[in-house]
Order: sequence, then C-alpha cells, then structure tokens
Amino acid sequence: MVNKNIVKIRKKLDKLDNQLLDIIKKRSKLVDLVIKNKKFKKDIVDKKRIAIILKNISKKSKRKKIDTIVTNRIWKNMINAFIDYEFRNFKKK
Repeated sequence: MVNKNIVKIRKKLDKLDNQLLDIIKKRSKLVDLVIKNKKFKKDIVDKKRIAIILKNISKKSKRKKIDTIVTNRIWKNMINAFIDYEFRNFKKK
C-alpha cells in the first residue's frame, strides 16, 4: 500500500504536469510562428542557438540550485522533440 503522503505529493505532481502541458502548448504555438518565418528546411536546426540555450539553462539552473544534469537532459530532449516537430510541420522546400 502506498502511504498517504506519497498520494498527496503525486496529486501535486499531476497538477504541475497539467501546468507543464499548458506551457508546452504555448511553446508549440510560438514554434509554429518560427516555422512560418523560416524559408528553408536547412534553417530548422540552429546549432549556435542550441548551444547558447543549453549554456543559459545550465547557468540559470546553478543559480536556482536545480540539478544541471536534469535540466540539461530536459532541454536537450525538448529541443530535439521540437526540431522533429518543425521537420514534420515544415511545408516549404
């Protein structure tokens, strides 16, 4: 049997997950705007921008005392997921 504290904490995690889904939806809409402003498929992956984002996330994570390995993995996965999303939704040549 799962203890009552874990059940309460999991409910809070579920609520937070719902908020994350709302944020991902907002991010998707912004990525849709980026796609519309890119002319070529080759413009989808911007390695310099990715490196800057990951460096900034690492700095911010340290400042906020968040495990940098966790945030780095989350952002790398999110970036890769949205790169895939852009390729699947890019309509031009």
